[in-house]
Amino acid sequence: MSEPSAPEPLLVIVGPTASGKTELAVRWAEERGGEIVSADSVQVYRHFDIGTGKPSSAELGRARHHLIDVFEPNEPMDAALWAEQAERVISDIRARGREPIVCGGTFLWVKALVFGLAGAPPAHPEIRARHRERVERDGRQALHDELARVDPESAAKLAPNDFVRVSRALEVYEQSGVPLSRFQAEHGFRAPRYAARLVGVRRAPEELDQRIDARVRAMFAAGWLDEVRALLAAGHGAARAMGAVGYKQVAAAVAADGPVDLEALTTSVVRATRIFARRQRTWLRDQNVEWLAPAP
Repeated sequence: MSEPSAPEPLLVIVGPTASGKTELAVRWAEERGGEIVSADSVQVYRHFDIGTGKPSSAELGRARHHLIDVFEPNEPMDAALWAEQAERVISDIRARGREPIVCGGTFLWVKALVFGLAGAPPAHPEIRARHRERVERDGRQALHDELARVDPESAAKLAPNDFVRVSRALEVYEQSGVPLSRFQAEHGFRAPRYAARLVGVRRAPEELDQRIDARVRAMFAAGWLDEVRALLAAGHGAARAMGAVGYKQVAAAVAADGPVDLEALTTSVVRATRIFARRQRTWLRDQNVEWLAPAP
């Protein structure tokens, strides 16, 4: 009896924001009998719709999507939890004879799925709650300063406003006495858990900048301001997703006194998104990505 064949490499569509990942994923899902597994750390939350670029109703009708709109805004979610969910979804898709297509720009989540995470202690809700209380009392910089004292290498990689990752790094040290950076260095992300084929859509920087500008303007035209107003009114101002690029700037503008200067806000969001896209491209330079020309 012959040995069962190994599954095809896991197809993972990556790339900077606005590069056309969703378009490619939907087209390939139609052509290959696939289903899409979202790897987006904001699309996973309900009610954060316009500013995340969630698939349109037409795109959802063309291909089945997973791990979109599965958590309430104030529920905790991180790379490890998402990777666990993604593994189950991928196994189910393959068991039904379909092809999973992972698609998203949250590269830490992609890395957690393909390589696994360093063997650090698990999440600790009580410690996370204590960190949140401290931030509310003393500000996010105070928590970052504490991390810099015990794990300067991790602190150097994280912005003070990135509460989730700063808290996670501190949480690891408080439970183990070992810096998260040491766990990560020993892990090294060297042993893949999945054979993966990383694919992206090649865009020149100038073209990507134009697409980002058009995308942001389309989001405001679709009612992004009203969406953020509704989220704030519903008590989701402290939600992790509200700190995402774009939502952070819109929330600040909506919460300020006086009318919103839409053109100035658009410029601010476009600038922040372009900076984010540059960081994404920097990460991708070190990955074995198969870059494809945009579809005609």
